[in-house]
Amino acid sequence: MRPLEGITVVTLEHAIAAPFCTRQLADLGARVIKVERPGVGDFARAYDTRVLGQASHFVWTNRSKESLTLDLKHPQAAEVLARLLKTADVLVQNLAPGAAARLGLSYNALCEKHPALIVCDISGYGDDPLHPGPYRDKKAYDLLIQSEAGFLSITGTPNEPSKAGCSIADIAAGMYAYSNIMAALIQRGKTGRGRRIDISMLESMAEWMSYPLYYAFEGAEPPPRAGASHATIYPYGPFVAGDGRTVMLGLQNEREWHLFCAKVLLQPALANDERFNSNARRVAAKPVLHQLITEHFASLAIEEVIARLEDAQIANAHVNTMQDVWAHPQLKARSRWVDVTTPNGLVPALLPPGASDNSDARMDAVPALGQHTGSLLSELGFTPSEIERMKTDATI
Repeated sequence: MRPLEGITVVTLEHAIAAPFCTRQLADLGARVIKVERPGVGDFARAYDTRVLGQASHFVWTNRSKESLTLDLKHPQAAEVLARLLKTADVLVQNLAPGAAARLGLSYNALCEKHPALIVCDISGYGDDPLHPGPYRDKKAYDLLIQSEAGFLSITGTPNEPSKAGCSIADIAAGMYAYSNIMAALIQRGKTGRGRRIDISMLESMAEWMSYPLYYAFEGAEPPPRAGASHATIYPYGPFVAGDGRTVMLGLQNEREWHLFCAKVLLQPALANDERFNSNARRVAAKPVLHQLITEHFASLAIEEVIARLEDAQIANAHVNTMQDVWAHPQLKARSRWVDVTTPNGLVPALLPPGASDNSDARMDAVPALGQHTGSLLSELGFTPSEIERMKTDATI
């Protein structure tokens, strides 16, 4: 038995934050019913066609769900949602701020009739009617939240800021929604009552920014943008080997600096050089030290560099491409890849972190748009003629 078997989640979701949250609930065994717009569905379905003609974001965040198409603005949609919520434990939504409330789906509107229901609202800037804030109604996409949270100000090169290469603001919000829902389910087990969860992408990302925020406490200088290097520790970052490949390495203390000089650079005396004999001095002399290390690495292939780093017990990593990660020997050795079904065929998917094998995590199919509409409506008590009428009048 998986941890969330018997839990039903109804989700009015699109894009990444809410789908990533609910997919993780599905991974743990929850039944997740995804309500999508008839004809087009979650707009993330059309982001790209990279996975057997399907969108990469959608395949990633939507396995193990049931897809129900429903026009939320149609008069009959309210009855469908009402029947769905009778059996639901959790309602998740990341519609535009205020949209769920206008549909009668706010926690305040539902809690009297469904006192055990957990309602999780995900938005860019928070959607608390008592504390709306001036940004409540602003559109919020991942890059914009990365900007507002200050992430871009410390990420990139000294000359140009950079965004993260994946949707970290969405991921942060999805993770906090997921963990808060899990906590709310535990709390409900003690009290019998649900609760409202208000997840803000900005607040989620700002929490992840706490180290640089404290580093810049009371007007102090923030961490400088340092590319792939560490802003305040050196040597810590990428170095090119003689075969043109890049190794990432990191030193944390003076003991490691001495080992690095002796076993990697084969220059033990360099450890006591006055230019480099403390982290602060190494950071100040970064251009000179970088040249010394690069010149030494120029005669070595990357695997030779890594062998020396391993012998010295210096932390290191390959700078992998996506294809390298697909073939990563550690993921393969730990059997982390399993096949999941999509409407266009099988694709590999990673087992969720924490799952020891395929029996621990639910790894069911990615649904086609509206794949489960008929069966769900029948389960909710709608007759075949009523379902056919809903198709005719574009309710579903």
